[in-house]
Formats: sequence, C-alpha cells, structure tokens
Amino acid sequence: MIKVGITGQPGFMGTHLFNLLGTQKDIERIPFKDEFFADEALLRDFVRQCDAVVHLAAMNRHPDPQVIYDTNVRLVKQLIAAMEAEKVTPHVLFSSSTQEERDNLYGASKREGRRLFAEWAKRNNAKFTGCVIPNVFGPHGRPNYNSVVATFCHRLTHGETPEIQVDGSIKLIYVGDLCEEFLRIIRTGEAADMHPIAPSGERRVSELLAEFENFKTKYFEQGVIPELATPFDLRLFNTFRGYIDQASFFPFKLKKNSDPRGDFVEIARLESMGGQVSFSTTRPGITRGNHYHTRKIERFAVIKGQARIEMRRIGTDEKLSFELDGETPAFVDMPIWYTHNITNIGKEDLYTIFWINELYDPADPDTFFEEV
Repeated sequence: MIKVGITGQPGFMGTHLFNLLGTQKDIERIPFKDEFFADEALLRDFVRQCDAVVHLAAMNRHPDPQVIYDTNVRLVKQLIAAMEAEKVTPHVLFSSSTQEERDNLYGASKREGRRLFAEWAKRNNAKFTGCVIPNVFGPHGRPNYNSVVATFCHRLTHGETPEIQVDGSIKLIYVGDLCEEFLRIIRTGEAADMHPIAPSGERRVSELLAEFENFKTKYFEQGVIPELATPFDLRLFNTFRGYIDQASFFPFKLKKNSDPRGDFVEIARLESMGGQVSFSTTRPGITRGNHYHTRKIERFAVIKGQARIEMRRIGTDEKLSFELDGETPAFVDMPIWYTHNITNIGKEDLYTIFWINELYDPADPDTFFEEV
C-alpha cells in the first residue's frame, strides 16, 4: 500500500484526487485538514504517515497580491519544516502553474515554492516532482474563482448571462486527467524539478462559450445528448452537467404520445453517441445500483410502475431523492461522481429503461460500488 496525503484536500483539485485515490486498491489515503497548518504537531504527524504528499494547498485570489505570495510560500516552508523535523522524505508532488511564466505574484509564489521543494529534495536525498499545470477545469469547481469554465457553466445553468473579458486562447486540463497523472507519478516515483503537464485541449474563450451555450440549448432545455465528437468534448459536457441543480432539474418530463394502439415515449435523443440501452424489471421493494461512474453518461427512464431514484455526490452527505411514475414518463440522468440507485416503491413490477453512452467493458467498467 502507498500512503498518500493531499494538502488542500477539501479544495477543487484535492476533492477530485482524494476521490480517485479512494477507488485504487493499492492506495491508502492519509486524511488532511486545513487546520494542520495552524498546528505544528498535527502537521508533523501528517507527514510522518505519508509515503507521498501532493501539495495542493494554496491561495489563488486575494485583493492584495502580496498576501497570495506570502501565504503560498509560507505553506511550502511549513511543510518542509515539518518533514525535516520528523526526518522523513515522502515523495512530494507540487502543484505549480503555467502562470510561473507571467509577471504576477501568484506565479512568482509558485515558482518560489517549486524552487524551495527542489532544494529540500536535494538537501535530503528525496524525491520531488514539480508539476507545472495549465488551467484546470471539471465538475464542482467554484465559479468566479477556479476557471472561466466554472463561471460559464454556472451562469448558463442558473439564469445568468456569461461575459467574455478577453477572447484569448487557453490551454485546459480536465481535473480527472490531472488526477490520473498525479496517480501515475505516485506509482512510478518519477521525479523532476519541472514536470510540465500536457493539456487535455485548447480553446478560445469564445469557442468555449459557444459550446456551453449549445449544451444549454440541447441538453438543459431539451434533454438531448449533444454531439460529442472528441474525448475533450465529453469532458466539457460532463463538466457542464456538474453545475446543474439536480434537485430542480430532475425528473425531466418526457412527452407521452397516445392513440388507440397504446402509448409511445421517446426516451433519449442522441446527436452522436449510440452507447448501450438496457431494459429491466424490478420486484416490489428491491433496490438496484448503489454505484457511481467517473466518466459515463447514464439515463434512467421509468416506463411502468413507481420508482424512487436516489443520488449522492461522493464525499458529501446530502442525498437527493426523486419519485417517478410510468403514468407520467420522465428520466433522471446520473452526474459523474454521484452514487445512485433505483428502488421499486410500488406494488407491481417496475419497468425501467437504462441508457449509457458506452458499451460495458469488464476490463474497464468505470463502476464503483458505494451505498447512497
């Protein structure tokens, strides 16, 4: 087992990395709290337990840029002091930024932090990997803080109008891709004072906004799965879905067409993806599911009977619950990183159709079991 700790664990990148590590059988997660930086004994106890430390804790925004610089450098020095006091040398992975190249104090703080860790590693014959990271995006980032992607997605799904300040081209890395790279480095022990992280894709700001506006029109307003021509498009779409208020969006009502022959309901309209459609019956009182996905798009549509669909975002306690009835056709889509289930709450068999955007692969099922 590799024991891994993450400073900044409650943050955007920290939460995603913590959750990914939780799916790995060869990784043990060492919990971290922000208060550890205020208590030397707790910080020393933390580093003593770790085989690897991913240092993500940092200040990104403050009215006074000098406060950003001083805070970020101080956190690096505290971590180094704790490791040297305990005489331990875990493999340190440092989250730096491509803003190192820019003339601002945030970039300067990252550049200085990377230099300090490199000196520590040399002084103590330790492993250090200075990851220089482009703009990070993904579900659940903070709007007006983490990235322009978060801001656009939040505003479009909450009745607000996004604005473009500067229409430049930006290199973006999906938080899931970044976490996979962290995991690879942890396992291989790869060390480098400067390790540039390749972006997942590149877009102009106006192109990003146009793609998200298309997602809003097609998916948010019509329930249509839009054309997702590349893996990067899928990452953008799953990010967009992460900003929807699930409790008010679902269940999404479907149109029932009736004539003397019976009823016809269109469940999913797909612009590009075929995927896999499944049908199930569920006995009264039985629950299916209690698992989550990290990349798949999945839709549940009840066509007969009564069902309760529950979901909970991994790492949180809030549970969402939706009741569906085949007499009023509707669907619920499962956001990535939400564990979910479906229960027959009626007195007769429940009939459900499931659609998922990729064929099931036993070697890479992207299905992790956890009770809602």
